[in-house]
Amino acid sequence: MPPPIYICGPTASGKSELALELAAQLDGEIVNADAFQLYHGLEIVSAAPGAAEMSQVPHHLYGVLDPGTAADAGYYLRLARPVIEDIQARGKTPVVTGGSGLYLKFLTHGPAPLPTGDATLRAELDATPLEELVARLRALDPVEAGRTALKNRRFVSRALEICLLSGQRASDLRDRWESQTAELSSQLHGCVIQRSRPDLHARIACRTRAMLVGGAIAEVASLTNASANCEKAIGVREIRALLAGEIDRATCEDLINAATRQYAKRQESWFRREHWLQPVPR
Repeated sequence: MPPPIYICGPTASGKSELALELAAQLDGEIVNADAFQLYHGLEIVSAAPGAAEMSQVPHHLYGVLDPGTAADAGYYLRLARPVIEDIQARGKTPVVTGGSGLYLKFLTHGPAPLPTGDATLRAELDATPLEELVARLRALDPVEAGRTALKNRRFVSRALEICLLSGQRASDLRDRWESQTAELSSQLHGCVIQRSRPDLHARIACRTRAMLVGGAIAEVASLTNASANCEKAIGVREIRALLAGEIDRATCEDLINAATRQYAKRQESWFRREHWLQPVPR
């Protein structure tokens, strides 16, 4: 069966365009691997492909979840596997594209054998200031602290949780898993789009402005009963603040641009660790 091809990269780097080109050349079908493009009612904020793009080749897993659905990487894996297998069974090439690194990791390598969350410990960590969490992680596992986005509370808490529940360093567990999956990585086919920082920032700014002009404000205003995961989409919190009169339009745009640039930097760091991905300068 045709092996999947993975098109990765930071937000606004042009993944959807490249995936469309490849799918058209290979008689393939596109499979979404973006956490927020899974939701319907979030198409503008998540920069999902439009009707014109979707009419060119079949697209899968776009707008398939209600905003109230709580999804994670495991949930995505259960959605994506049968879709990819069906595409392959029909002799087509699955072109999987998205920037959600953990979702892609679950799809390509499966979930790492790490301890599941503990509700009591999680409540304790949630009540602890971020600065203290960072200090504890640095003391328990300086290697993991050095490669974790320390301003991201969720990432810091999870790394610390792994250390405390397993009695081992999270970095050791993750590195061991990476070593075990090296052979699997050698069988994968994919690329990561690379752009210069000024170019990527310019593309982010252009997309943010187009998003705000193109209906994102009304989209967020209509977004009710959204899951905590859905609310994390960049632009939702900022536009809600705009709608509440807490900030003006220019500030909203600046905040979205800044958050998107920070997210793109974290994505670049993630994909640099995925050595099986071939860099594609654009």
